[in-house]
Amino acid sequence: MQLKVLTRAIVSNSDMIKNYKSCREKAETFGKIFILRNNQPDAVLFSIAEYERLHDIVEHLESLEDKDIEKFVETLPKAGARKEYSLDHLKTDIK
Repeated sequence: MQLKVLTRAIVSNSDMIKNYKSCREKAETFGKIFILRNNQPDAVLFSIAEYERLHDIVEHLESLEDKDIEKFVETLPKAGARKEYSLDHLKTDIK
């Protein structure tokens, strides 16, 4: 799966260590920043607002019944290199 990432939302590991405050502010602006080490993705720093949004989504998914999970899976994009999940795999991953 390829992520679409704004180049302004990418920082180096050394920049993160030296300038944490400015990196945190950048995460607030963009919702998240991607941290590279040796020009490779290493970590993601989420703003608290983005983390809470994602947490709510995960909690909602965990509350779904099997039939609702099946409906949700049907709405996911079909094209591209999206990883395929079975219903059992999804139930295991979200609990």
